[in-house]
Amino acid sequence: MNDETRDTGAVTKNSAEGRKVTRRGVLKATAATAGAVAVAGTASIATSPVARTAWAAGGDAPIRVGFQVHRTGIGATYGRWYERTANAAAAYMNETGGIAGRPVEIVPEDDGTDPKRGAEVIEKLASQHKVDFVYGTLFSHVVIGSAPRAGELKIPYFVVSEGTHVASGMLNRYVFQPGITDVRAQVTAMAPWVMDNLGKRVAMMFPDYAFGYDHRDHFTAAVEARGGSIAAKIAIPPTESSYTRYFPQIPADTEVLYHVMVGPGVLTFVKEMGEHFGSQRPRIFGFIDSLEGVDIASPGLSFLEGTYLWEAMPRYAGGLDTAANRHYRDRVGINDDGASVDDPKDVSTNSHMFGCWETLYAIKQGVEQSGYRSRTPGDVAALVEAMESFRGFNEGIAHPQGYKEFDGALHQCFGRQFISEVRGGKLDVVHTTSIEDGKYESDTDYTKQSL
Repeated sequence: MNDETRDTGAVTKNSAEGRKVTRRGVLKATAATAGAVAVAGTASIATSPVARTAWAAGGDAPIRVGFQVHRTGIGATYGRWYERTANAAAAYMNETGGIAGRPVEIVPEDDGTDPKRGAEVIEKLASQHKVDFVYGTLFSHVVIGSAPRAGELKIPYFVVSEGTHVASGMLNRYVFQPGITDVRAQVTAMAPWVMDNLGKRVAMMFPDYAFGYDHRDHFTAAVEARGGSIAAKIAIPPTESSYTRYFPQIPADTEVLYHVMVGPGVLTFVKEMGEHFGSQRPRIFGFIDSLEGVDIASPGLSFLEGTYLWEAMPRYAGGLDTAANRHYRDRVGINDDGASVDDPKDVSTNSHMFGCWETLYAIKQGVEQSGYRSRTPGDVAALVEAMESFRGFNEGIAHPQGYKEFDGALHQCFGRQFISEVRGGKLDVVHTTSIEDGKYESDTDYTKQSL
């Protein structure tokens, strides 16, 4: 078996030490072996003897995972693909032994992409649905509004958000972000490439809430550290539907326009940007957030040709052609162009939704290494401490985006980033950062908080 298909799970601070053979360890190895067979296409895992053995050892009581999903509101496009990815990950897990030999059950609740409702969803999932954990939240203002209630209820809360709110220390010990990198790491990794290749005088356009402020603050710091300067910081309401009045605020001496927009108006944003600048544009570097769920080849987007975009996970299959990524894409149901296999016009949010797959696997590894069985104080504490002991996640079926380091004090993972150029109406990866490129110093240490 080659390194691309092998999935060896989480790396802990004691990984190099002697290992005991335990039931959980056998189940974990069984699931990994079964997963590799599925990639090779040589067996039906759902009916295989190893899967049946795992179920018998673990029992039939499911691990119930509350899924806080943006089915409505400005995050609905992301929410639909997040839910599709979560269900695909759970289905594959259940074909390969579940979590610690127990089936996985996803319990969804719509938070409306609203912070107040988000806290109510945490309450409902924990108290009414009696879930073991809550996971999946994307929009940072919803995470920030929900996390305090998760802390009060002492229920583990695994977010797939990117915001630096977890790593900054502003939340609590029950909140983790193990499956997707944060904005500070992303911009720290990419700012040197932008400065060296596009220009040093930058105007920024970003959404007017916490996620946008992370970009404003951390990209500004990264640019200035490289000798660059910020020409303008333009905050735009995430519910805005027209942007023509914002573009005149960009100074004439701007060398690089940095954009990161979200919400239902992203396609309009890009079209109006093209109408404003025409051929006299600055160099342009954006986050794929501005175009998630949007076909790059859509009418009116030819203006993007020759511009650059950040991606956490390449939309097009050729950008990360590994066995693990091909397996992930097949299970979620996206084609080589990053659209639904059932509807080529339905473009995925692939640069974010992979985090749902990887986070569910991080939860699996935490449960199996901690011995978690139910939401008792002792089991929850053991799970939190097991997660904090992790030092990384190996690339493979569980983590198709790539190897990640994990900082247990920050509750945050660190991974590679991709910079892609728009060429011929598609995205071509032109640069891949290292994990080290995105590392930063922090005083955050959640392990000092009580449980």
